[in-house]
This record gives sequence, C-alpha cells and structure tokens, in this order.
Amino acid sequence: MDLQIIKIASENKNQKYLKNYTHRIKSKNSLCGDEITLSLLLKNEVIKEVGYECKSCVFCQASINLLTKKIIEMNANNIIDLCNQVIDFYEKKEGKIVKNLSSFKKIFTKENVSRKECLLLPFKTLRKVLISKNGKV
Repeated sequence: MDLQIIKIASENKNQKYLKNYTHRIKSKNSLCGDEITLSLLLKNEVIKEVGYECKSCVFCQASINLLTKKIIEMNANNIIDLCNQVIDFYEKKEGKIVKNLSSFKKIFTKENVSRKECLLLPFKTLRKVLISKNGKV
C-alpha cells in the first residue's frame, strides 16, 4: 500500500460530528461495505463547515479527507460540478483531472483503479445530498 494514501487519510481534521448542520447524508458502498456520514453547514449556498464520520478503508478515508478540505467556502453548484468532473474522469475516463483538483492526483492513479468505488463514494455522497430538495437523504 502506498504510504502517501495512509498519510492523506490520517490528516483528518474534518472527521468530527457536526452538531449544527443544514445537510446530512449517510451512504454505504454496496461492494465493500464502506460507510460514511457527511454533514454540511450551508449559508447562502456556500459551505461554511463540514464534518464526516466513516467506517471505511484507507482509500475512502483519503478521498473524503481531501474532498472536505477542498469544499470549505465553495458554492454548492461549483461543488456539484467538481463532483461530476471527478466521477466522469474516473468512470468515463474522460480527460485529465483539472488543475484545481491537482491534490487528488495522489490518490486517483492507475494503481488505485480497482478501488474506484471507495475513492468515489465521498463524491457521489456529497453530490447526492447537495442536489436533494431538503438537504437530507
């Protein structure tokens, strides 16, 4: 296993229970059993705070850690676009990771393609809760 992924997964400042949230979702990877709960505090469609709890592999932990660092102070629509770009990159093999996602290049590698569902679970989960009507799925 790549030590870089372990290092990224261990930098988990947003791994916490968020008491005051506007959006919350729990999601499970049916292939491997990874489970995450994501809580967001949005004000005027901008992420002000994020917290997550997970029972997952190191790949999913690294992915959610990078993602939650990236989305603070981002507009919800821009986050949905970001999630779509990453999902399309990995599932449809379209293009390259865009410049503003360069930090994800460390985990989105050919060597980790067999773990793509673990890596994409946080993105799919975040996109799902942001496009929901009431912020809870």
